[in-house]
Amino acid sequence: MEERYPNENVLQLAERVISTGKGITESEAAALQSAPLDILCEAASRITAACASHKFDTCSIINGKSGKCPEDCKWCAQSAHWHSDVSEYPLADTERLLDAALCSRSRGIGRFSIVTSGRKLTHAEVRQLCDSVRVLSEKAGISLCLSAGLLPDDDMKALAEAGISRYHCNLETAPSYFGRLCTTHTQAEKTATLKAASRAGMEICSGGIIGMGESMAQRIELALVLRDLGVRSVPVNILSPIHGTPLENEPLIPEDEILRTIAILRFILPDAALRFAGGRARLSPQAVLQAYRTGINAAIMGDMLTTAGADIDMDMARVREAGYEL
Repeated sequence: MEERYPNENVLQLAERVISTGKGITESEAAALQSAPLDILCEAASRITAACASHKFDTCSIINGKSGKCPEDCKWCAQSAHWHSDVSEYPLADTERLLDAALCSRSRGIGRFSIVTSGRKLTHAEVRQLCDSVRVLSEKAGISLCLSAGLLPDDDMKALAEAGISRYHCNLETAPSYFGRLCTTHTQAEKTATLKAASRAGMEICSGGIIGMGESMAQRIELALVLRDLGVRSVPVNILSPIHGTPLENEPLIPEDEILRTIAILRFILPDAALRFAGGRARLSPQAVLQAYRTGINAAIMGDMLTTAGADIDMDMARVREAGYEL
């Protein structure tokens, strides 16, 4: 494969992406698996500089409803099927959400996302959340995002009218691998959810988790599906094996593999916001900086849903060091 893809061809492929603005094909992405990592990262960096936003897109999340989820996602501590130590509480009230949103804005974060456990919110919970969102829209001064499960069109419309501008629903992994990780809902239901959010006038945010036993080919498969859906905000999570879940003993993927994945994603999704999300706190400072230079131009700042995140001030310093605006 390397004979078919010598170093100069990797850089030429990047120049084609830059000149056309179009991502590469599945076979081209597969060939990049064997490219030298330093050349691949350099080529992806050129695409990022030419095609993606130079303003680093920041967001924060709050676990707005935790635990007791009926779904059997093998990676998730909030599933009622597993025996983890995650907290359990109902939908957060307006005061708690507003305090968190104002805190995020005070730290210079551009978007605040409410994430809730469960298959989907009930209609009553949606009405409660709409009331809260209207207050946040008036008082928080920050863009609002929501991740609340497999909601139908009428709930999406109500939330959009209340002030939610972006909806998040991760596809999590490739269609060919999803059934090995979750059996209580399908990717087709997730795709329908994203389309419902789009019909309601919201932006859509969707990505996945790497390191759950999938192959690089399956990460490429996921990226191509996201591109076909027109997703522009793509969270890149790195599995943090959580005690009590079926993936608790999954080996950690090495930093070089993470960087290779990010580089290939940039070749496929040249203008997307590739968003560092859960799991990056375990990476070395050098790997984080290289990831930013290679293709990561967005991030969830602060803590994640059930795991600790990166230090916000340190994260922002690395973002500036990588050459982005904040």
